[in-house]
Amino acid sequence: MNLIVNELLKDEANDRVFRLLWIDEENIMAYLIDIYDRKALPFIRSVREIIDEIVQDELTKVKVDPFSPAISQVQNPKNIEYREQAWNIIEEMVAAESDIFDKKKRAKYVKKASETYGVSLPTVRKYLRKYWQRGQRPDALLPEYFKSGGKGKEKASGTKKRGRPRKYDEQGINIDEDTKKLFRVSIEKYYLTSKKNRLTEAYKMMIREFYAEDYYFEDGIKKVIVKDRNLLPSLKQFRYWYNKEYTVQESTIARQGRKKYEKDYRSVLGSSTVEAIGPGSRYQIDATVGDVYLISRYNPDWIIGRPVIYLVVDVFSRMIVGLNIGLEGPSWSGAMMALANVVTDKQRFCHEHGIDIAKELWPVQHLPDVLLGDRGELEGMNADNLVAAFNIKVENAAPYRADWKGIVEKQFDTIQRKVKPFLPGYIDKDFRERGARDYRLDAKLTIEQFTQLIIKQIIYYNTKHYLKDYIRDEDMIHDDVQPTPLSLWNWGIRNRSGKLRYFPEETVKLHLLPQGQATVTYRGIKFKGMYYSCERALKESWFPTARQKGSWKVNVSYDPRNMSFVYLINDDLYSFSTCHLLEHQKRYEGKTLNEIQYLLEYERLQHNQSEHQQLQKEVDFISDAEALIKSATKEADQGQSKGISKSQKTKSIREHRKDERESRQNDEAFFLGDRENSSSPSAVIPFNKKEDDNEDRYARPSIKARGLWHKSGEDRNE
Repeated sequence: MNLIVNELLKDEANDRVFRLLWIDEENIMAYLIDIYDRKALPFIRSVREIIDEIVQDELTKVKVDPFSPAISQVQNPKNIEYREQAWNIIEEMVAAESDIFDKKKRAKYVKKASETYGVSLPTVRKYLRKYWQRGQRPDALLPEYFKSGGKGKEKASGTKKRGRPRKYDEQGINIDEDTKKLFRVSIEKYYLTSKKNRLTEAYKMMIREFYAEDYYFEDGIKKVIVKDRNLLPSLKQFRYWYNKEYTVQESTIARQGRKKYEKDYRSVLGSSTVEAIGPGSRYQIDATVGDVYLISRYNPDWIIGRPVIYLVVDVFSRMIVGLNIGLEGPSWSGAMMALANVVTDKQRFCHEHGIDIAKELWPVQHLPDVLLGDRGELEGMNADNLVAAFNIKVENAAPYRADWKGIVEKQFDTIQRKVKPFLPGYIDKDFRERGARDYRLDAKLTIEQFTQLIIKQIIYYNTKHYLKDYIRDEDMIHDDVQPTPLSLWNWGIRNRSGKLRYFPEETVKLHLLPQGQATVTYRGIKFKGMYYSCERALKESWFPTARQKGSWKVNVSYDPRNMSFVYLINDDLYSFSTCHLLEHQKRYEGKTLNEIQYLLEYERLQHNQSEHQQLQKEVDFISDAEALIKSATKEADQGQSKGISKSQKTKSIREHRKDERESRQNDEAFFLGDRENSSSPSAVIPFNKKEDDNEDRYARPSIKARGLWHKSGEDRNE
């Protein structure tokens, strides 16, 4: 490392800046001086020590010299004369560089110049100091008359009224320090608040509070009498001192709040594109609630609300590289599905939604180097998983700073504005105003149809949208790259690639998909109210085991956009088994988790509503049963004999059962044809009449009884 004469070195610890005045021929010793100290003198340091401090970042080289003019100064003859006089005094001594830095030798030079030119010793030292501190050049001795005068300084308040005389013989007052204090109190109390009062209102409140001469009561209300107009500050004076003491930034922050100022009122001096050197350098992700109401695929009469749209945008090319449309509010789940879509084969993704495209129209299947999102979605363990698994740098925007993700925020407006004219259920500006149309009733699209529409719009945007505000660099201009997302992406892949990261789609999805615990039951693997099965479960006999030994939990990953499958994570944590819906669960096939939960919740609602009706029917049954039993009990009590013993009542049950059965046979017999024209009832011929009294002959013997009977017959035959 080399040191150069006149270089500036900053001491970071003490916030001091030194100029390197001289280095000896052997490059061993050097002299320096503090450029801001008014009493500074040169001091000696070892070159090796200076270099070591620079290496250790204790000293840093300053590139901009505060005493080096940006342009040549045009000086008047008086200034030139002043410079020449000063230069003549010190010219001889500054030429003796090896001696002038020594204190004793310098004192002799200063004394000689003072006697020769008739100036004081402090004057000679002042010229030397200015020469050394300001760059060791003659122009360093030029006078600084531009610092003289009172520009911008406040004038002392006297007895005579300052300023332009007033038009109508009003004198007014001068604004002194006491008056300015009242101004400050009034401005901060009545103007710089969230109430957003006008400055004129703050002025009136100040007059009422601080310039009241007396007061009186009128109808019980205290009113003030304002001082004479010549004793009051004017509104112009009040406004002048407000503009003089408060900046636009301070005022806006006080009235609007810092968060709103940073979002809507701050200056915009940069561009997000400078943060990205090529495709994949930086992605931005954000969500918004769509301006449209949707209906359910299950029932067109069900209005399911507004969709949540997630977009992932490449900062360099403005290419939309991923999306997700769902019904769940902005959350990690929605962000995860959008990120999973980033690495999905877009040709296959579009085909799944009934749209066929060439692979070249959406050639995006990569993860970025940096991902910028919202704090709520990309904080905590979820972001840690991204960092650990794929080495993605995750950044979070500050609260209420959507402008940090200006590129992706802009895409929401662009995408939705294109589909607005022909979208039923679209929310207009008068939404929820009194008398406005209820746009919810116009809903006609399902979430799948809306997704198809957005996909088509994204393809158009990526391939055709002209980015009129995109600032192309010299290389792009040289290659005549059209500022459309697809053209910028393809050019960047050829010339600025290196930040895109490829991982197998299944690997990324397994890390991104939400995970949950399913229950292995004898009816299947139960998850979110649905039942699944897989080859591993059948092979290892999970379901019979669950029926005999009880259920247990397993970890699964799932895609909320399509619940036809869940993925059973195997014990090695590197592989998985795909579980499919059971046959009787096919009504959930191809449906999103939101739709399924909506259906199940609706069915639970219907069940709860029917429970009351069922309860009413059961209560009515109890009343009917009680009435019937009460009537039967009364009739039985009246007909039963009181003198019969318990044993007499129970000993003839078989005979009584037989008689009762015979009496019912006629009532239970089938009669075909015209029953009224029948001359007489058909005679009932009993079977095995000789043994009618044996009731057991009519009972159907069991298999076990038959075996015993055959065995006894065989014994008899023997």
